Amino acid sequence: MPDAGYLIAAVAIAVIVTWTLRAVPFVVLSPLRSSPLIAYLNTAMPMGVMVILATYTLRAFSPYVPGKAWPTVLALAVTVALHLWRRNVLLSILAGTAVHVALASTVFAP
Repeated sequence: MPDAGYLIAAVAIAVIVTWTLRAVPFVVLSPLRSSPLIAYLNTAMPMGVMVILATYTLRAFSPYVPGKAWPTVLALAVTVALHLWRRNVLLSILAGTAVHVALASTVFAP
């Protein structure tokens, strides 16, 4: 078994490497915080994320399989309605996902 000094040095090196790897992105990206591009992305990305998630979810959608189509259609309707009503991306995504999972695993379970 290695001696205590070796173990302490190994743990210290692991701590330093971990801390550095977690701090580097904040240091490197700090000049970008005042960038107009970042301000634009901050306003445009939530809708972009919603479009990407919707496209990914609907890529294998088949209306000819009712057991799989109805949970998707209903969850999509809940997501869109909730987003138009509350304008909260996180709430819309979480509620739509919950509705889809609940319907697909209970009401429309195979």
